Amino acid sequence: MDFTMSEAATALRGELRDLVRMHVPEDFRGAFTDDPSDLDVAQRFCRLLAEQGKLCMAWPEEFGGRSASVWEQTVVREEMWARHEPRGAQYMGVNWVGPTIMRHGTDEQKRRHLPPIANGEVIWCQGFSEPDAGSDLASLRTAARRDGDGWRITGQKIWTSYATMAQWCFLLARTSTGTAKQQGLTVFLVRMDDPAIEVRPIRAMLGPHHLNEVFFDGLRVGQEDVLGTVDEGWAVVQEVLAFERVGIARYARCERLLRAAPDALGDRWDEVPAELRGRWTRMLAHCRRARLLAYQVVSMQSEGRVRPGDTAAYRIAVTTLDQASAEVLSELAAHVPDRPGTDGDAARRFRLDVDEHWRYSQAATVASGSIEMQRILLARHLLAAK
Repeated sequence: MDFTMSEAATALRGELRDLVRMHVPEDFRGAFTDDPSDLDVAQRFCRLLAEQGKLCMAWPEEFGGRSASVWEQTVVREEMWARHEPRGAQYMGVNWVGPTIMRHGTDEQKRRHLPPIANGEVIWCQGFSEPDAGSDLASLRTAARRDGDGWRITGQKIWTSYATMAQWCFLLARTSTGTAKQQGLTVFLVRMDDPAIEVRPIRAMLGPHHLNEVFFDGLRVGQEDVLGTVDEGWAVVQEVLAFERVGIARYARCERLLRAAPDALGDRWDEVPAELRGRWTRMLAHCRRARLLAYQVVSMQSEGRVRPGDTAAYRIAVTTLDQASAEVLSELAAHVPDRPGTDGDAARRFRLDVDEHWRYSQAATVASGSIEMQRILLARHLLAAK
């Protein structure tokens, strides 16, 4: 495998880092904190990226992109995740909602939805998991029933990130019952401001806006809101999950924090126990492994041949890296001295960065499909290959 970045991709990485330094405060740790100004920072930064053609670089020009290589888009993904994702929730629209609409949407759906995503003007949420259908997504019960020339949707979703602020929801519902539970599912694109939708936030240590319950009480949608073919939504969802899982480049954040540790500790780095420094070194190697697995999937996606086993292998590697690196970083942060002046500010930021990373890592092996389900997918892939 030769995944050496081109000169254009390397130059883009430098440009993105300059933009972050100029437009994102040093104490920014994500768009969804208790401080409303953090979301404002992310929204402004998204629009700035869009104006410079850096938000949806790999999209075709006709849909607001630059027809850049998938590797340039990968650079954007890595630099954003390394710096607490200053695009906010836009990664969802950029990484998989938009590409899925390009592949399965009508001309009208493309005209309606793609420009706002490319301009950084809209936030999407994902209506997948339910109280009794989390990792086993195909067991969902939210139902869409025919109502004249449209549909009525009733049911409940849970763990829905960004639902309190999203304008649109990428919703999966059951439209018929078949011999297999994966049959009879359909994707709907629905507005979140409909009075038939109720959002209830779920308090969690991840902070506000992340986790929510969403209730649909006879939501009326039209045929124009159906994405793809009725009853064949499961095939669409499989594509979505492949794009989503590789699009979350948490390895880039892990590597940045690990490499920042020696500077944060300063003279105390030499006092760190050899066993802990050895684990720190192994974590850097694990970052490299997760990065290469991500690059393998990106390369396959660019050729139109994504396999669930490959995305599962990457997801297992990056989520376990998330949690293992968080433990190492937390132990290293305990050695960071309190220092006055600029050095003290850098040390304080490192400790806060590590704390934020640890909190998010706790949900890593559950979000976007539990690690148990990823192992099942990988095992099926390996057995089928024999």
